[in-house]
Amino acid sequence: MDKKLLYYIIEWAVAIAACAFLIWKLVTFDDYASVGAALRAMDWPQWLAILVCIALVPLNMTLEAWRWKTLVPMSWREAQRQVYYSKLAGLITPWRLGEYPARALLMAESPLTPNPLTSNPWPTALSMGAVGSITMTAAIVIAGIVALAFSPSVLNYLGGSYLYSLGAVLIVLGLLILLAPKMLKRYAEINSHLLLRSLGQSFVRLACWCVQLALVLWALNAFHLSPLTINPSPLTNLPIYYLLITITPNVPIVEVGVRGAWAIVVFGTMNAALAGVLLWAINTLLPCLVWPFLRKK
Repeated sequence: MDKKLLYYIIEWAVAIAACAFLIWKLVTFDDYASVGAALRAMDWPQWLAILVCIALVPLNMTLEAWRWKTLVPMSWREAQRQVYYSKLAGLITPWRLGEYPARALLMAESPLTPNPLTSNPWPTALSMGAVGSITMTAAIVIAGIVALAFSPSVLNYLGGSYLYSLGAVLIVLGLLILLAPKMLKRYAEINSHLLLRSLGQSFVRLACWCVQLALVLWALNAFHLSPLTINPSPLTNLPIYYLLITITPNVPIVEVGVRGAWAIVVFGTMNAALAGVLLWAINTLLPCLVWPFLRKK
């Protein structure tokens, strides 16, 4: 079979499987009554907050394309295409492991640039994907640890041993970042400047996630805005939420439940669980719907 035809078949198989999974999740979701009640209780400023959250989805995806374009040189359009498609693949694979192979698939299907790194895109995409995952996780862990220092109630719930676990995770991530240039030099050009830039971009993307989460929580009356100078401030719990759902092992089939459960722990209300589910739908469903419009003919 022609290689490009095989890539094309795999590309569409992943897309169809992801869409089927989303439809199944929507059909089997058993708490639409609570969601409907929460939505009916909203007034126009709260609906506006939801619309702003939805409007931030393209920014969220553009920030990830920016991170990916930094790691593997390519055009903005190609980076966007690969990022949107990888959402589909990540949806149907454990721990979203399919995201970077999916990007490599599109790179192999249609070579991007004359850059020698992309002549055989699989090792490069997977290596740079590992770097991107490490820097994103490191940003989430660092922000979460700092936020925990200002949230004694959440820290008390988690227990002191959780901090030691986070310290161990951070040490491992630091070692991986330090060793990445040497370990992956055969497949990718990595240096300290690139790693620091990717880490900084990861903090920016995390900030976008936190803004989206705050908007949805406020819209569903599960969150009250207050200055950071007030201790404890609900704002400090935003990065903690992302820390918990990142460190907790999960697979896509139970991801919605994990997000909802941690939202209750961190923000203390059932509406927070609904907010976690709603934000998951916004940041997952919408990018999956956009991908077909970014396809190359």
